[in-house]
Amino acid sequence: MNNQFADQRISGHPAPRRGRPADEWSEPAFDLVGIGVGPSNLSLAALADPVPGLRAAFLETRPTFRWHPGLLDNDALMQTSYLKDLVTPVDPTSRYSFLSFLRETGRLYRFVVANPDHVSRVEFEQYYRWVAQQLPSVRFDTRAESVELENGLLAVRTARETLYARSVVLATGLTPNIPACARPLLGDDVLHASDYDLIAPHVAGRRVVVVGGGQTGAELFLRLVRAKASGPREITWFSSRPNFLPLDDTPFTNELFFPNYVEHFRDLPSARRRTALAQQRLASDGIDAGTLAQLYQRLYALDFLEEPRLSYRLRPGHRLVALTRQTGGLEAVAERDGGGRETVQADVIVLCTGFAYAPPACLAPLADWIRRTDDGYHVGGDFSIDWDGPPGRSIYVQNAARLSHGIADPNLSLAAWRSAVIVNSVCGRPVYDVAGCSAAIEWPHDPKDQPEANAAREIRSEF
Repeated sequence: MNNQFADQRISGHPAPRRGRPADEWSEPAFDLVGIGVGPSNLSLAALADPVPGLRAAFLETRPTFRWHPGLLDNDALMQTSYLKDLVTPVDPTSRYSFLSFLRETGRLYRFVVANPDHVSRVEFEQYYRWVAQQLPSVRFDTRAESVELENGLLAVRTARETLYARSVVLATGLTPNIPACARPLLGDDVLHASDYDLIAPHVAGRRVVVVGGGQTGAELFLRLVRAKASGPREITWFSSRPNFLPLDDTPFTNELFFPNYVEHFRDLPSARRRTALAQQRLASDGIDAGTLAQLYQRLYALDFLEEPRLSYRLRPGHRLVALTRQTGGLEAVAERDGGGRETVQADVIVLCTGFAYAPPACLAPLADWIRRTDDGYHVGGDFSIDWDGPPGRSIYVQNAARLSHGIADPNLSLAAWRSAVIVNSVCGRPVYDVAGCSAAIEWPHDPKDQPEANAAREIRSEF
């Protein structure tokens, strides 16, 4: 045990496990092990795959790749360009691009002629699954039960084996954000939107309340008002926002999703970063203008062109504050902006209330080693977190750095760039070009934390 670990044990940190002697390893350690295989780590796996000598494994609990399987309505569209896929922004020649998927599945010419403004989420999930099936490093039906430090390596334990790694990349996804008043009632009639198609609640002829005024709430409301005979008889849509507000998809706003802006954002003081995130909310969390137009047209038809069969109420400026189960149904109470409350009787409550980051349970053995701030992990420019492990042993996070890296962190727009930054850091050299791209806006940046220039980090450079 080196002096660093001895000092940490004295100061209250748990001692690392001794494990086997170094000369008893049955195979070389992995350079990186990814935990969780959603779009982020799938991007990392695709970019790591062609790097000579880079040993990687990616573990996913589910038996196959799924992306929001509980909410894959055929009408739901991507809000980002299909060119912002798993690899194209950093490696347009990759065999794992969306265009390669179109070509390999025999639909490229048809796609070009169809010329969709936005690709459906169903088709993008097909693309993700196509990539996952080709990557030998991806292991499904494998749960990472714990991550520990053993013999100077990160030990990722599963039910069947232990994988030893120099680096671990956490991409366990976000968890549903459930209002406190709804948590005790979760079930078949009170559910988060991410479970909608898994639970398939009975809504025909019933009273439904949709909570949440973002894109998911709008898509679900539109789905319900289009359902006709199989749809509800009454829908109430609560949103805490002052109106049903559009996504800001304008050019200069879209430069917030450039690597240049991420670097600028990281230079800002913490309070200024929080203010910026609040100001930029509609850059990623508004409703697509096309969805809003379809909604309004559908409501026009309901009001003037069809026989009355559905009652609807749109309630912006209302926040759900209480939910109880009554005889014959549910009672939802919403607090209005400016005071007052509205009570609505319902049979089904669908919570389109977004997601939040929660540290994965498998990281618990190292919790005392990880340095945290008021914003969560202290995340470096290369997406590694600050912890008291040995030199050259890194823990990276995906989708857990919004407060330090900006609005684009959990967004698909920069998935390829984030993954390329991590690959470069693991390899200790610029495998991929991640330099700032051409931008109309010149964001100031102090390059004090460039991963490639940080001499304090001891990173392997054998690839």
